Amino acid sequence: MILPIYVYGQPVLRKVAEDITPDYPNLKELIANMFETMDHADGVGLAAPQIGLPIRVVVVDLDVLSEDMPEYKDFRKVYINAHILEVMGEEVSMEEGCLSLPGIHESVKRGDKIHVRYLDENMVEHDEIVEGYLARVMQHEFDHLEGTMFIDHLSPLRKQMIKGKLNAMLKGKARCSYRVKTVK
Repeated sequence: MILPIYVYGQPVLRKVAEDITPDYPNLKELIANMFETMDHADGVGLAAPQIGLPIRVVVVDLDVLSEDMPEYKDFRKVYINAHILEVMGEEVSMEEGCLSLPGIHESVKRGDKIHVRYLDENMVEHDEIVEGYLARVMQHEFDHLEGTMFIDHLSPLRKQMIKGKLNAMLKGKARCSYRVKTVK
């Protein structure tokens, strides 16, 4: 089922998400719905707060990038109770967008290596060092679990330059090709 994506201004996007237990109701269905919602919106990642749930569940699909990055062929993963333990490496600047911020794309600096701990969809724990583009995607998505959005990493000048777009979203005006849930 395709769910509406919560847009900037929705309070759930600014809450710290909670860890879930293995008996979380309808978890497999939720994960399937999150993948379907993300695919429909042409995203590469989606965090549960973006569909209105303040829980630590993220889905990522990098297969769409596999033509340019063969290492991501068939890459489709679920991250449950994910936490970044450390951001390492050199800071790299790259343009980011977000399904909860339609029409906004800005350059964001992030570490190119992270140490993460999470559970997969079978509730098996992983403790990994992740590098490169996946590290960026994970930082972006896991930020949602902390109530943070990529615009929080922008300079005051860049924030001022996108203020009009953000205010429009707060007034319920979000232009995109997928279903959204705005504040109004």
